[in-house]
Amino acid sequence: MAAYSFLDQLLHRLALQAVPIAELSFDIDQRMVGTDPKDIVGERHVFVSGLARAGTTVLMRHFHATGAYRSLTYRDMPFVLAPNLWRKLARSSKRDVAAAERAHGDRIFVDVDSPESLDEVFWRIFAGEEYIEKTHLKPHSPDPETTWKYVCYVNAILNAQDTRLPRYLSKNNNNILRLNGIRGAFPQALILIPFRDPLSHAGSLLRQHRNFVEMQAESRFVRSYMTWLVHHEFGHDHRPFRFGEDGRSVPSSYGTNAIEYWVDMWCATYGWLERSAPEDAIFVCYEDLCGGMEVWTRLATIAGITTVREEDETFRLSNVRVEPTNDLDLAEQASAIYARLVDRGRAAL
Repeated sequence: MAAYSFLDQLLHRLALQAVPIAELSFDIDQRMVGTDPKDIVGERHVFVSGLARAGTTVLMRHFHATGAYRSLTYRDMPFVLAPNLWRKLARSSKRDVAAAERAHGDRIFVDVDSPESLDEVFWRIFAGEEYIEKTHLKPHSPDPETTWKYVCYVNAILNAQDTRLPRYLSKNNNNILRLNGIRGAFPQALILIPFRDPLSHAGSLLRQHRNFVEMQAESRFVRSYMTWLVHHEFGHDHRPFRFGEDGRSVPSSYGTNAIEYWVDMWCATYGWLERSAPEDAIFVCYEDLCGGMEVWTRLATIAGITTVREEDETFRLSNVRVEPTNDLDLAEQASAIYARLVDRGRAAL
């Protein structure tokens, strides 16, 4: 991101920040789609969504590697709302680039064809006022018109390739704010909610927060880029999820440089998901995924994937030392939620 040229940065700013341009690109793209959105409503799409650093990216990449799904990729940037139009315009000029480790420094390498969480731009453009606040993000229930527009958008994404695939794959952590809306749009979709040992997870969030604070201090474009994509998980523009009535739950009493802040966020997020997620959503324990191929194979079977290709990236546990918390009550609360989710996830598989 920081290495983008001035022209690249300008193009991203026009395509992602300017709402009228984004809306116009969407409208033009929709006119290029010759297939009926109603035909994809009943497909077995896959939506992966959880708190950042829960293993959502690696799980999504395993599904994508099967070749059974279409996802948005970096090749669709920056006009992510117009995948058909942009691919036609950029076909002769879009260069392939060597895979590089992503900014998280987590040994995940990406190139222009790597799937990524980019469809959140749709929700920001067409429903941003419903869930994006200056200090936090809150749950929302998309209205029928916006929900149908999203179905049309997914249909356009599926159409934007030489060989049309019928199933869509999304990894979007902000979708936890609208999972019931996703279920209403796609009643047969597989909704997966990865979760991870809370202390290990909180430590990873804290490290990434510090990482992106430093990175954004060196590049204003990085901060803007993440804001355009509604990536507020960490960094200078961090905006936590709030799950109280109307999104007005009390902020954490801890600062963002304390491990307890992130454990508190873990409890709030997964406690809320435990109560509110669609009944048939599957909670996926990352530690179980790392225990062997049994869980992944079972997920592939549930998804209806007939051919599973070996993936270079494996599910593996972090070897970084887990930072302890001095708030024993908070740790106990997190452990209790984790244990219940483990039982719920294993029962579903």
